[in-house]
Amino acid sequence: MDGPTNSLGTAEVRGMPETAARAKGTHREGAPSEAAAALEVREMFTRIAPRYDLVNHLLSLELDHLWRARTARRLRAILARPDALILDLCCGTGDLAFSFARFGKARIIGADFSRAMLLRARRKSIAQARAHGALPLPFFEADALRLPFADSSFDLVATAFGFRNLVNYQDGLREILRTLKSGGTLAILEFTEPPPGLLGNLYRWYFRSLLPHIGKLISGDPDAYSYLPASVALFPRAPDLASLMRAVGYASVDFQSWTFGAVALHTGSKPSGPR
Repeated sequence: MDGPTNSLGTAEVRGMPETAARAKGTHREGAPSEAAAALEVREMFTRIAPRYDLVNHLLSLELDHLWRARTARRLRAILARPDALILDLCCGTGDLAFSFARFGKARIIGADFSRAMLLRARRKSIAQARAHGALPLPFFEADALRLPFADSSFDLVATAFGFRNLVNYQDGLREILRTLKSGGTLAILEFTEPPPGLLGNLYRWYFRSLLPHIGKLISGDPDAYSYLPASVALFPRAPDLASLMRAVGYASVDFQSWTFGAVALHTGSKPSGPR
């Protein structure tokens, strides 16, 4: 089935097998550099920030809540530790961080490169804190490829539907690995292309042909929700992302596919001891 014109370029990850990743990272054709490509993505999220939550919940048929809650349950052993420090990376408006906060006692912070998204995350955090008599979660503006955190800072770095937007997946994995403590965990919840078949083809029709029109109608942005299926089509398949994680240096890499293969949760750990 035909979908929106694909405006993202592909590139093999240097030094990695061809199957390790289908694309080096999100990169629109014509962007002169990774920095320029990252700026385009940041500007896009700034434009759609006011209606981001509404559109996401509607287009996912509210399943995004289920996926985040399921991720939190898979990570509850870490979330339950009061001494654990957790980073919600590419946090957007903070929904993954809020899901984590409901499941445990760990300290949680969020980081994103879009100030417009962070403003909404902070407002939501303040409102939730007032409702529950708690302190709001802290959110920081930060580039996922150049994080302002010390080596070995976090017990868990998790990201939900944000890792796909990095302009360099390999560099992003390495930067996360740097900030993880020895034995710390990475969790990536991300869209992926489902396998061939009736349900997979139905999903692809909805995702590529119907979703962009609905997203445009609600958000008012003609490009953002064509970007979404295009970026998913180029994102590494679940086994390929797992291979890339192992090649970068993660141990105990595993993944689970949910909702007929439309999303996948990848996990891996930073090896204990000297590398």
